[in-house]
Amino acid sequence: MKTVKPKKFLGQHFLKDLQIAQDIADTVDACPYLPILEVGPGMGVMTQFLIHKDRRVKVVEIDFESVAYLRRNFPQLEDHIIEDDFLKMHLERTFDGQPFVLTGNYPYNISSQIFFKMLDYKDLIPCCTGMIQKEVAERIAAGPGSKTYGILSVLIQAWYNVEYLFTVHEHVFNPPPKVKSAVIRMTRNATSELGCDERLFKQVVKTTFNQRRKVLRNSIRPVLTDADNRAQQQGLPVKDHSEFLSAEIFGRRPEQLSVAEFIRLTKAVAKEID
Repeated sequence: MKTVKPKKFLGQHFLKDLQIAQDIADTVDACPYLPILEVGPGMGVMTQFLIHKDRRVKVVEIDFESVAYLRRNFPQLEDHIIEDDFLKMHLERTFDGQPFVLTGNYPYNISSQIFFKMLDYKDLIPCCTGMIQKEVAERIAAGPGSKTYGILSVLIQAWYNVEYLFTVHEHVFNPPPKVKSAVIRMTRNATSELGCDERLFKQVVKTTFNQRRKVLRNSIRPVLTDADNRAQQQGLPVKDHSEFLSAEIFGRRPEQLSVAEFIRLTKAVAKEID
């Protein structure tokens, strides 16, 4: 039987261990009844277990060789194979606007981008599971005070409960990656709105973590400068932010703040630059 040759430029590492494949597929059982979208099925090592879940399953695959393999070996998927780049898809069209579970053995080189897209469609994706680079999984699951706590941690945990499920070693892949992998599950929490400007929240989180070694008093300045520049362009006076930046929170570093504290910080910044 003809198989698919892994392509380095697509970040392909095909899982060989069927038990692990089934274990990953079974992570979607925490969100029953919903249809499933699998990203990057490759030769269908997970797909073969997903299609027996008694619910709708679609797969999205950018590799033409993998698509041909899936069509030959999974005829029941014929009308449910999406040959496309997941990052460019309009996900509201996938299941006609119905919420779905996102899963997959995600390409390591775009896993963060996949999760940023998940956040853009968080109201359509109540559950996301799958396998990623161990380091990225640890980052997503990390709490305040951890060296791995960062942008992904805060932005995802604002909307999802994160579970680090298990570690997967290199030898079960073809070709073996240079790093360990991990399986995680993210399930939407009870938050329906943050109570602050979501765009500004993202800006505050990303800006401060981009200078994570600095205290917030220094790392938040680009956000304030952007506001000052807009004020100048509109002919408005520029504020003196010294009193604002004297608050206790600005003497801390971003990794010391919880999600709730980042929300409070965003509200304070919004008031300052209004």
